[in-house]
Amino acid sequence: MVEEGEKIVDAQQQSAVECLSQARELVPKALESARAIKNFPGRWKTIISKLENMPSRLSDLSSHPCFSKNALCREQLQAVTNSLIETIELADCCMKNRFTGKLQMQSDLDALAAKLDLNLRDCGLLIKTGVLGEATLPLSVARATEPDVASWNIRELLARLQIGHLEAKHRALDILVDVMKEDEKNVLSVMGRSNISALIQLLTATSPRIREKAVTVICSLAESGSCENLLVSEGVLPPIIRLVESGSSVGKEKATISLQRLSMSSETARSIVGHGGVRPLIDICRMGESVSQAAAAGALKNISAVPEVRQNLAEEGIIKVMVNLLDCGILLGSKEYAAECLQNLTTSNENLRRAVVAEGGIRSLLSYLDGPLPQESAVAALRNLVSAVSLERLVALGLLPRLLHVLKAGSLGAQQAAASAICRICSSVEVKKMVGEVGCIPFLIKMLEAKTNSAREIAAQAICYLLNVPQNSREVKKDEKSVPNLVQLLDPSPQNTAKKYAVSCLGSLSSSKRCKKLMISYGAIGYLKKLSEMEIPGAKKLLEKLERGKLRSLFSRK
Repeated sequence: MVEEGEKIVDAQQQSAVECLSQARELVPKALESARAIKNFPGRWKTIISKLENMPSRLSDLSSHPCFSKNALCREQLQAVTNSLIETIELADCCMKNRFTGKLQMQSDLDALAAKLDLNLRDCGLLIKTGVLGEATLPLSVARATEPDVASWNIRELLARLQIGHLEAKHRALDILVDVMKEDEKNVLSVMGRSNISALIQLLTATSPRIREKAVTVICSLAESGSCENLLVSEGVLPPIIRLVESGSSVGKEKATISLQRLSMSSETARSIVGHGGVRPLIDICRMGESVSQAAAAGALKNISAVPEVRQNLAEEGIIKVMVNLLDCGILLGSKEYAAECLQNLTTSNENLRRAVVAEGGIRSLLSYLDGPLPQESAVAALRNLVSAVSLERLVALGLLPRLLHVLKAGSLGAQQAAASAICRICSSVEVKKMVGEVGCIPFLIKMLEAKTNSAREIAAQAICYLLNVPQNSREVKKDEKSVPNLVQLLDPSPQNTAKKYAVSCLGSLSSSKRCKKLMISYGAIGYLKKLSEMEIPGAKKLLEKLERGKLRSLFSRK
């Protein structure tokens, strides 16, 4: 790359062939000067070894048929020339003992060795990246109408992230951020492992501005859904987690969003835990800005879906943080993720259920359900927790009116979770009576018409549990849709898993002459004959009851 200083010649003023010729002339002069030096022998030996490798690298570049047409190649040859000139000048200073101090000269020689090493590495990368094969046009021209040319320029731009000094990479990164906004698809189409690796290395640059821009690009790559595996395999997690811990405001936000996306893979979620990513995410949930907070909650929600790490999350204090987010989350998204996280944590672990209850989780979940669109995750979390609390306390906290609200206003998934919660709490006649009194039964009957089999099944199961209370039975009998809906659930197909509950419900309702007539008129006998052959419990008994009623009806007509 073109360095800054008085002895720099603008790369645009020389052709690649002229730059190559100048570099080839300077290599033997630099070697001769370096070999003549007696002081600082160790450092000059290192420099000499790098100079000796330079001719072969220059030869590799010049042998490429397109090397003279590429701006990157010309710039790289100019950088090599500048390093060779610096070698000759430092050698002259050492030869004549014209240096200000021994430590300063040692530092200058170390810096020169690093530049030569970078030159050798970058010459190799120019060939390795394949960018020499494309004759590039100015970026503004490429954006206009030619997608193939645009790809060539983007490939050169990505190559610049790997080649040259940090400031040059910074300039390339600036342009890449802009290009990603306008032409993300083309960037993704040419993004390779080496480009991603170069971006990840920039996450640990000394400049906060470079780290911020690098994580901005990486965030776009993660959100695109096409680079997750490459990002993780190239080691993005440790530096991203460090940025969540101590990056700038923008850096933290982009890093956290990246982790949210990457944590959707259970394998990556485990790796985030292994790299110590849970604590920084929890800290963002506690004190972060709104977007970062929501992204951190989303990442933790994804991680909590992995059963074996849930105990680790609890030990880091996630339960208290998620309960607090339900109460005080800045964005609705934060609250939704918190509810989903609590749902995951309480799915199968009794200790975690008790911990959520101890932190006031039930009260917070119930308050969250008071909104106009109650979320399925909150209802499901409550369903998981009802076994860890006495029914008296649940009733006192106002569970039943919230379940009714969900059955009225929630999504089908939320309604299904509410019906499941009703099944779990209906262990006593008193509770069944209260469920009926609060007004849940008409909505459960309506759920029997749901599009999904699982929703129909849980609604039928809930009605079945409630029917042995006389006043609930009367309410089901007077609902005009109850019998028709239940008869439809006698369908003998294997996909219909609600049929056993439908048989049980209809059996309870068959004491009513009106209900029996309705069952017969809606075709229950035909269904029950098939279910009797399938030995569904209660089907044969109900069939006999309906057939007797049908015979009596025939005789009474005569």
